[in-house]
Amino acid sequence: MNIENLVLGVLLSAAIGALGYWRRALSLSGVIGAILVGTLIFGLGGWIWGLLLITFFISSSWLSHYRRADKEQAAEKFAKGSQRDIGQVLANGGLGAILAIVFANNPDPVFFAAFVGVMGTVNADTWATELGILSRVPPRLITTGQVVAPGTSGGVTRLGMWASIAGALLVGAMATALVQAASLLASQDWSMQAVLYPLLAVAGGLAGSLFDSLLGATVQGIYYCEHCAKETENAIHRCGHTTRLVRGWRWLNNDLVNFSASLLGGLVASLLAWIVWR
Repeated sequence: MNIENLVLGVLLSAAIGALGYWRRALSLSGVIGAILVGTLIFGLGGWIWGLLLITFFISSSWLSHYRRADKEQAAEKFAKGSQRDIGQVLANGGLGAILAIVFANNPDPVFFAAFVGVMGTVNADTWATELGILSRVPPRLITTGQVVAPGTSGGVTRLGMWASIAGALLVGAMATALVQAASLLASQDWSMQAVLYPLLAVAGGLAGSLFDSLLGATVQGIYYCEHCAKETENAIHRCGHTTRLVRGWRWLNNDLVNFSASLLGGLVASLLAWIVWR
């Protein structure tokens, strides 16, 4: 464990957290979560890991504000808004931080492959949500194909699917570019493996984002606000009124769904890497 790297990780993640708070991409608790996750990923994983985390944060934060007014009505269904709190930060980056801890003690490339899958999943899911909700074609429930309202948990669109692939591919392409750059600087020697990262990111990201939709359509807790006559992922609607559970498990909220999806994405990517490399 390198203390200098940890200190650098604290400083960089604090700066990014402050920027996110200023841009209203993070709440105060979200800043704390970003510092915790960023410190572990930067400090223990290294600069390549950290830059992949930044790639996710910047692209997802920008898309959260892209055509925000057009998303307003459908976004009422979501558990949380575009300003991420500590729960969302840990749901999206917590598993990556755990992998960084494991990698620091056992620097096996398979753990980095898992990290690429995790980051590919959370980026794919965010891109699918933020762009899919703008689709002119109404979404269909992933389980039955039934047409549902935009923003409904478990609803998928063709635009959302392509967006998820693009989001994962961005992470994979960045991983390849960064590892190749590190190889040229003689600080890493994974250049032959690097060409596989886009495939790992897309495979893991697509599997994870689809799993997220499947959980949303089946077992995620979904509520109904009698006051607003609207469905939501929140036990307390944005209007402040208590909602009633209409389907799913009460304890399975959106953050746990996101974490579960990232876990599957990481497993798919690491398994594929293990099969190809070994």
